[in-house]
Amino acid sequence: MAKNSKYNSKTPDENGLINWEAHENTVWKALYEQQMALLPNRACEEYFAGLDLLGLTPDTIPQLPDIDRVLRQTTGWETAAVPALISFAEFFELLANKRFPVATFIRSKNDFHYLQEPDIFHEVMGHCPLLTNPAFAAFTETYGKLGLKATKEQRVYLARLYWFTVEFGLVRQHGKLRIIGGGILSSPKETRYALESNVPVRQRMAVVDALRTPYRIDILQPLYYVLDNFSQLMDIAKMDIMPLVNEAQQLGLFEPLFPPKQQAS
Repeated sequence: MAKNSKYNSKTPDENGLINWEAHENTVWKALYEQQMALLPNRACEEYFAGLDLLGLTPDTIPQLPDIDRVLRQTTGWETAAVPALISFAEFFELLANKRFPVATFIRSKNDFHYLQEPDIFHEVMGHCPLLTNPAFAAFTETYGKLGLKATKEQRVYLARLYWFTVEFGLVRQHGKLRIIGGGILSSPKETRYALESNVPVRQRMAVVDALRTPYRIDILQPLYYVLDNFSQLMDIAKMDIMPLVNEAQQLGLFEPLFPPKQQAS
């Protein structure tokens, strides 16, 4: 994770509520309306089921206690308000205890179309609807528990599996490709690109392959892994994944499908 952020998260009051300012709610509204115009027939069915349960609206940034009430009732999860950036150790600890970290800031208009670090729109619109689903919730909890016990090197491999499912995963439903990854669901540009561009590779999910696939966080993805169905997330959660991590380490990484990142001079 990056060590510094230009954003400062807001501190909730004693009731867990945040006093969002008018310009922040305006950004939420614009992002929400833009994505809701794009996601029908692109996001997976389970995403919309969760969206209905959460009752999100374009008018104001949702309060985390309201989201928590729904998550606790459906899968036993809740959110955790965090600073803009947290350590991997804290991230895994939260997930292992069924608490999903949500940075309590929203991007500025200058970062409207792309933000490298996750803000509240990415976390709430991208991930929280699917956390109402048992398969997605179980997969995320399992990932947290594995990460807690893993070595530093193993965590790097595990991060790739998370990236190609929770963040940038696709799923096949009724013969069509649909989105499950929150990084796509919260990005207007990637929403179209992931499904409609002929540039990226779309490959059937194989856990060892995903563990071996390099990625970059600052570009449109050159490769997406596709689940056969949504319940495959539960199947993966029940796997003995660490031997697969060890296998991936022994086999080594695939050649990246992207150029190296330019270093700032």
